[in-house]
Amino acid sequence: METENKDQEPETASATLVEGMHFVGNIEGFRWDLDASGDVGVGAGPQPHRLLLLAMAGCTAMDVISILRKKRQQVSGLNVVVQGSRAEQHPKVYTHINVLYRVRGTNVDPQAVERAIELSKTRYCPVIGMLGKVAEVTTRYEVEEETELRPDR
Repeated sequence: METENKDQEPETASATLVEGMHFVGNIEGFRWDLDASGDVGVGAGPQPHRLLLLAMAGCTAMDVISILRKKRQQVSGLNVVVQGSRAEQHPKVYTHINVLYRVRGTNVDPQAVERAIELSKTRYCPVIGMLGKVAEVTTRYEVEEETELRPDR
């Protein structure tokens, strides 16, 4: 059963109006421009709901690269692309999310990649855990063999 961690400080994010529908988001001093789309926005930044896709990409990417490194896989690159489809009716939540992992390296074991993705999806990534309650999350991966190992990033 999931329980709230009462010893942990609450996490905070804020959004401050600049003009029109342009806001500046702030998390611990890191700033992001946010805006609406179409004729009401000025193109100052992404729509806020799309940051959920970025959060998922970053969250699972950090899990997968960490697990692959622990498995001593020679990974020189990882790119995670997240695509979401939204409902037609408001509040237009994501109903399906597809995550593509592009792994580059030398002699990368596909089974290690599969296991790292599965662990991220089912155990470690809180963003997948949350969004997976309202959307179907599917994953796939590609492994690109690299003949010359680049420095670890």
